[in-house]
Amino acid sequence: QVQLVESGGGSVQSGGSLRLSCAASGLSNGIDYMGWFRRVPGKEREAVATTYIGDDTTYYAESVEGRFTISQDHAEKTVYLQMNSLKPEDTAMYTCAAGSEGYWYFSRRPDDPSLFKFWGRGTQVTVSS
Repeated sequence: QVQLVESGGGSVQSGGSLRLSCAASGLSNGIDYMGWFRRVPGKEREAVATTYIGDDTTYYAESVEGRFTISQDHAEKTVYLQMNSLKPEDTAMYTCAAGSEGYWYFSRRPDDPSLFKFWGRGTQVTVSS
């Protein structure tokens, strides 16, 4: 079983920055891709950024493109989400996720939560205006 542990959430003013981290442990050698999703109460879960481990293939939601950067430490099975120029609408519960369906599926649907089998507990990000 894979465990995902997130850290780095918190409160920040509009225009500020936060960096989220997600470390995978357990049977993490079987993970092919990792990423971050967010959810606001009453709304659908949204893929924020995802990446294929050991590869440059990444996905960004249009709403965060140019402001957020996902990076990875392949050896440590850790992914980071650097969030700059934060806006109040970025306020959400951010959850790390990982999957093992392989590159073919990931490359076609990098934002599909059904491809992500393992989920962390989430970390709250609050951006005040």
